[in-house]
Amino acid sequence: MLEQTVSYLSQVDTVWIYVAVFGIAYIENIFPPFPSDVIVVFAGYLIAIGTGSVILTLLLATSGSALGFMSMYWIGDQFGDRVLETGKIRFVSLDLVRRVQRWFRRYGYWVVIANRFLAGTRAVISFVTGMAEMNLMKTTLLSALSALVWNSILLYLGFVVGDNWRVIGEYLDAYSIIVTILVLLALAVWGIVTWWRKKYGQL
Repeated sequence: MLEQTVSYLSQVDTVWIYVAVFGIAYIENIFPPFPSDVIVVFAGYLIAIGTGSVILTLLLATSGSALGFMSMYWIGDQFGDRVLETGKIRFVSLDLVRRVQRWFRRYGYWVVIANRFLAGTRAVISFVTGMAEMNLMKTTLLSALSALVWNSILLYLGFVVGDNWRVIGEYLDAYSIIVTILVLLALAVWGIVTWWRKKYGQL
């Protein structure tokens, strides 16, 4: 799919490249995994050879990412509790959900700032952020800032490496796997510690 997308973008008018950058950046937050990061790197390469504007591409990639994040925030805010309260997700207890919500209300803004760097978990972060009913304006601004910094790095890498932009895609794949594993390990440790404290008291 990635190669087909890249092949298509290599042949179309610049306006469709902008549309793709915005659309894929948005969709990636709703239906992960989606190759938004690699497309932004490719867009950086296109800018290097004279196709497209770095400012417009950066704005569209950032707005697409932030809008996608806030869409999942809205879904989490509107429907997250209802889904869990039905009991359909049996391995997730309401008590655990409440603890996660309290933790997010306390520390979640730091997670929002880092969310674009936490590949593989972005949709989950935005969904839980909505469930925790974190401040809408603050969350929007911080998610946009995170996307701005991340997309700036991707565009720069695509611009610098030129024809070798696919190498960045390979590194991004490896980075995504490593980050996902580390996040899962951190969650597992947190879950074990929480369970231990609940059952036996302090460690």
